[in-house]
Amino acid sequence: MNDFSIYNLPFGVFEAGRGPRLGVAFEDQVVDLAEAAAQGYFRNIYFPDPSVFSRPSLNAFIALGRPYWRAVRNRIAELLLDRRLLIERESVRMLLPIEVGDFVDFYSSEEHATNVGKMFRDPKNALLPNWKHLPVGYHGRNSSIILSGQDIHRPKGQINPTNQNPEFGPTRQLDFELEMGFIVGRNTSLGSSVSVAEADSCIFGMVLLNDWSARDIQRWEYVPLGPFLGKSFATSISPWVVTLDALDPFRVAGPAQDPPVLAYLQSHDDRNYDIELEVYLHPESEASPMRVCRTNFRGIYWNMNQQLAHLTSNGTNLRIGDLCGSGTVSGRTPDSFGSMLEICWNGTRPLTFPGGAVRTFLEDGDTVILRAFAERDQVRVGFGELRTKILPAL
Repeated sequence: MNDFSIYNLPFGVFEAGRGPRLGVAFEDQVVDLAEAAAQGYFRNIYFPDPSVFSRPSLNAFIALGRPYWRAVRNRIAELLLDRRLLIERESVRMLLPIEVGDFVDFYSSEEHATNVGKMFRDPKNALLPNWKHLPVGYHGRNSSIILSGQDIHRPKGQINPTNQNPEFGPTRQLDFELEMGFIVGRNTSLGSSVSVAEADSCIFGMVLLNDWSARDIQRWEYVPLGPFLGKSFATSISPWVVTLDALDPFRVAGPAQDPPVLAYLQSHDDRNYDIELEVYLHPESEASPMRVCRTNFRGIYWNMNQQLAHLTSNGTNLRIGDLCGSGTVSGRTPDSFGSMLEICWNGTRPLTFPGGAVRTFLEDGDTVILRAFAERDQVRVGFGELRTKILPAL
C-alpha cells in the first residue's frame, strides 16, 4: 500500500522549475497548492495572504491556524481531478518543509534509556532518579537540521578511548537514532505554558527524525552539562509533514506511568500513536539494504503532549516551526532497538550482513534509511523515508 494515500495527504515544500511552493503528496504525485490557488480552487476559503502557497517553508501557512489546515486538506480530493495541479513526485526537488526556530530532543523511550543505563551505569538502577518524573531533554541546534537525501560528513571532536588523555579526530562510533519529530503550529507568549490537554492545538504534524550521535565524542563531553558536539553536527528529517488529523485514527493508550506523575503532566486520553518504525542499513559493499530494527512508536513512555507541557512549564514561549524530537525509540527485544549502540551493545555484538560486511557502528559509505507508517483496516498513513549517506570526515 502507498504511504501517501487519500487518508494521509501530508504537506511539504518542493521546487520544480518555478520556485519554491507548497504541495501535498498523493500516491506518486504532488498537488501544487500554489497553482491550485491561482486556479481559484480556494476561492471559498478566505486567505489573508494567498502567497503563503508560494513560500520556501510551511511556516506562513501554519500560522493561519488549524481551520485553514483542515480546509485545504479537505479540498484536496477535488483537486486530484485537475491534472494541471499534479506533478510526478519523482520529478520534484523537495525542500526543508519548515524554517526551524528551536530544536529540542527528548529522551522518552524507557527501553532505550534503560539499555543505555545498563551499559554505562548500574544495571540494577539503569534509570536516573528523575527519568520517570519528567521528560528529559536537551536543547539542540537548528542550523544543522537537514533534509532526507542530504549526505553528512563524519564529525570530528575530542575522544578519550583510553580514559587517560583525550585526542582530536573523526568519531569512531557514529550512530543513528530512530525518532519521530513533531512541529509546533502555534506561537505562545513568554511566561505562559501549555497544558497536556491543550498541546494538540499547538502541534501541526509529525516527521521522521534521525538525531545522529557520535557516541565517543558524546561520552567524553557530556558530563556535567549533557550533549554538545557529539549531537549538534546533524539532525535529519523527512520531507513530508503528516498532520495529526491524518493520524487521529491511530491514537492508542501509552504505557502505564508508575510512579504517578505530577498533576501538570497527567495525561488521561489516548495520546500515543500506533506507528510502525523501521531502520535499514546499506553498506556500500552490500547489494541491498538490510533491516536492522523494527519497533513501534506506541510504546513511548512520555507522549508528545507531555513533552510540550513540560517544555513550556517554566514559561518559555513556542514559535511556529519549532521542532521537537521524541528521542530514540526502542522496543524490548534486540531486533527492535533504535540505535547501533543498542543493536551491537556498545560494540560487543557485531552485526553481520549477507555479503560479509560487519558493523558495530556506522562506517563511511553506509546509507541509513528510516521508514514509518500507521496501518489499520486497509487504511495506511505513512511518512515515506528518511535516507542519509555517510561521507568521510572533511
